[in-house]
Amino acid sequence: MTTLSGDAWIKLVDFTPRQIAILQRLVEAGFEIVPVERAESYLGVTQGGFIALVDPSGARLRLYGQAGYRMGEGIGMLVERGGRRVFVRHEQMVDATPELLAAYDQFRSELRAMLDSEAASVNVASERR
Repeated sequence: MTTLSGDAWIKLVDFTPRQIAILQRLVEAGFEIVPVERAESYLGVTQGGFIALVDPSGARLRLYGQAGYRMGEGIGMLVERGGRRVFVRHEQMVDATPELLAAYDQFRSELRAMLDSEAASVNVASERR
């Protein structure tokens, strides 16, 4: 698995200084930036087996779609099947145990908080102009 600190699979010159700063803060907080199969336009942000797509287009980084569970090189989405919650990718399925769901919620809230704090700093800076 390639990360931001590993092979340079991301052309950093395409990112704004603000986007690079938030990517660095994500890495410092224990997240990894990884490529995702069939989602080359997005950044995969992963931690603890969970992954979310982040859209780097525009002035800031934004979550794209729903976070999921890393399954191979793709993303298992949280769904309900047969009255139980599971992460599913193609034919693969992982039970969403209470512990896994708690970790999933923590991953989503931490990532959202980091991206929201980045958005807030963009808004504050633009209001000062």
